[in-house]
Amino acid sequence: MKKFLRTRRGELGMTTAEYTVGTLGACTVGGVLVKIGQSEWFGGLVKDVLSKIPDLIPGF
Repeated sequence: MKKFLRTRRGELGMTTAEYTVGTLGACTVGGVLVKIGQSEWFGGLVKDVLSKIPDLIPGF
């Protein structure tokens, strides 16, 4: 039983570290998406796609 408790005690900080890495990764991906969304290239792409929608839908 003592060995089990020693092993568990050594892993207590693992979940905090895993959450930190996951949160950092999510924030990084979010930051990259924001930067791409604010770029002129992406704005032009969205405008181009939206302008082609009426041509694809008959009667629109």
